[in-house]
Amino acid sequence: MRKEILLVLLIIMFIVGCVSNKQVQYLQYGDVNGKKLLKDSVVRVYDISKYEYKIQPNDILSIDFESLTQKEFDFLGEEKMNNNQIGGNNVGAIINGELVDPLGEIEFPVIGKIKVSGLTIFEIQDTLQSIGNQFLKEAVVKVRLLNFRFTVLGEVTKEGTVNSYNNRISILEGISLSGGIDDLADRSNVKIIRQTDGGVEIQYINLLDEELIRSPYYYIHQNDVIIVPPLKQRPFRKYAAQNLSLILSSTSMILLVISLL
Repeated sequence: MRKEILLVLLIIMFIVGCVSNKQVQYLQYGDVNGKKLLKDSVVRVYDISKYEYKIQPNDILSIDFESLTQKEFDFLGEEKMNNNQIGGNNVGAIINGELVDPLGEIEFPVIGKIKVSGLTIFEIQDTLQSIGNQFLKEAVVKVRLLNFRFTVLGEVTKEGTVNSYNNRISILEGISLSGGIDDLADRSNVKIIRQTDGGVEIQYINLLDEELIRSPYYYIHQNDVIIVPPLKQRPFRKYAAQNLSLILSSTSMILLVISLL
């Protein structure tokens, strides 16, 4: 009798703790599940809208003017401190960068303030290039975003804020930068918290669905917070050994009481 009860309990624990492939496989599509896939051929094509990050207040830009203008007349190509003098490449680059003010502007000597908020990196570069051509000889302008960052929390290998010089990162790339998702993460209900001019948006996305590629949340925005929740099986699986020990000891105690009675 005792063996039969223990066997039933073990079977129940196994079933409850199971996580199927459908709960962990990214970007699934219904018509290919369980079917033979065509090799060396394009299965589907998605038309996605072109995404380019637009600068916001408090972003930090690296703006470099290069020209053949003599140094004493080159007021836009001022030398910056060496990064090593101020504690490392990343810190140095950010300190040397231009902070976009709350009105979305940055200020230059002689020229004054230039509106950059709402523009892409390449649009800012073109704007500054036209200005540089007016004052400098054979000017070349280079613009980079220095502080593109987002935060990943929850069932991932490494929680925290990720800093990147690349401002075109998909949600899957962003999660991989945090070490990837744990086996017991709920990939179908990932929360995105996004700051906008009008407030804060909350959106849930499904990493298991291939249609995510069409979503406006496929690409990460500046200051996004990504929260990966756990599956329902997580508490049971995480504490399986303790649960099994407790169940076996409780069962043994109950059987002992029954036998005594």
